[in-house]
Amino acid sequence: MLQPSEKDRPGEVLHTSDWHVGKTLKGRNRLEEQAGVLREITQIAVGNDVDAVLIAGDLYENAAPTADAQRLVVRTLLQLAKQDIEVVLIAGNHDHGATLEAYKPLMDIAGIHVYGQARPAAKGGVHSFRAKSTNERVNVAVLPFLSQRYAVRAAEIIANTPSQNVGAYDQLIRDVLDNLTGAFTSDAVNIVMAHLTCTGGVFGGGERAAQSIMEYHVPAAIFPVEAHYVALGHLHRRQTIPAACPVHYSGSPYAIDFGEQNNTHVVCLVEASPGTPAKITDIPVTAGRRLRTIEGTVAQLTADHAVYGEDYLRLVVTQPAYAGMRDDLLEALPNALEIRIHPDHASTGAKAGIATHQPTKTPAQLFSDYCHSVGVSDDRVTALFNHLHDDLTRSTARS
Repeated sequence: MLQPSEKDRPGEVLHTSDWHVGKTLKGRNRLEEQAGVLREITQIAVGNDVDAVLIAGDLYENAAPTADAQRLVVRTLLQLAKQDIEVVLIAGNHDHGATLEAYKPLMDIAGIHVYGQARPAAKGGVHSFRAKSTNERVNVAVLPFLSQRYAVRAAEIIANTPSQNVGAYDQLIRDVLDNLTGAFTSDAVNIVMAHLTCTGGVFGGGERAAQSIMEYHVPAAIFPVEAHYVALGHLHRRQTIPAACPVHYSGSPYAIDFGEQNNTHVVCLVEASPGTPAKITDIPVTAGRRLRTIEGTVAQLTADHAVYGEDYLRLVVTQPAYAGMRDDLLEALPNALEIRIHPDHASTGAKAGIATHQPTKTPAQLFSDYCHSVGVSDDRVTALFNHLHDDLTRSTARS
């Protein structure tokens, strides 16, 4: 049988990110759900016979994932590699890059290419391979998450203005990308894969704010026009960032938290050849459980409980609380993970042991409220708090 010409179609890569394996929701273990999501992503990759799968960071929810979480991720990566798919992944801000680097020699043997820390092009910062479908060269410039502490020292956070700190981080990313993309070649498909926040990007709802805003954003103009595609991770909402080249966030493949309940969950199928623009197709990922916020009285919420199926629920109760209300709701709606009282009836909520309906505030917002209450208004203090919170969050996750 004659085989199709290698040039019949462009090479294809699958772009995904922000798996957050090990993430729980209000104490509910979601590993089985996450396994279904990764199984569906694997099926999409194999079904489309892609040349490569690019995973743009945050494979895990925290820097010290459980053995079960690691087992699920490793098994998924091996299944992809066994299908002759080039697997390339970078560390995100939730991952522990040094640990991923420790497994790199072993992963390389298995055909899984791990980049936990940034490195120059001359020392392996650009991963190159031949696409199995076309035999064309593919260059992937890999940029794992870079903490602000690599760009701005603690003393400079106090001494510099916020705009100076923004400039320092911006310049660091530009310098790294200039070095990496300098290795791009005209006869190849050139891709940038990074885990960062682009200025103007829309939050998905479950990101770690201290490592996403303030001095942590860069303009999409830093990506060179020579790039056929820029595969980004970090923001959980599927979106395209206007730039001189195609810049895309694939978003998380399932809803990480209730703030993401209205997001569209996909993986991005990218077709590209050295001489043609990239074509991007979104492929839905449907295995994750839906998150829903619903309002009503106890009678309204429980009247047709079957309609919610396996959805995880956040309930907002629009009536005064009474003793036993929580038990009544959970008996009818066992997948209710959070119960709040509507502000109009919040005065009775505490007596029933139910949370009043107040927005959950991040540590940065709480600190801002405190500064306002004591009459402190200094952007440098806020920047230092975010810097310290970043370090504390990561060190706590590792302990």
